[in-house]
Amino acid sequence: MSLYDQLRHLADSYGLVALLLLFLGLCLWVFRPGAKQQNREVARSILDDDEIEGPNHDR
Repeated sequence: MSLYDQLRHLADSYGLVALLLLFLGLCLWVFRPGAKQQNREVARSILDDDEIEGPNHDR
């Protein structure tokens, strides 16, 4: 078995598992019980006019 085949097998099996675990971990982190208020603040922060900077800030 060549090095290429070994690396491909490693990426196919363990890489898929690693990406799946990363995806599940991020989903659990976003939907954790204590994050509800923080998620609401972040979602509304783009609508705040308090911190507008730049050349067109007077609009």
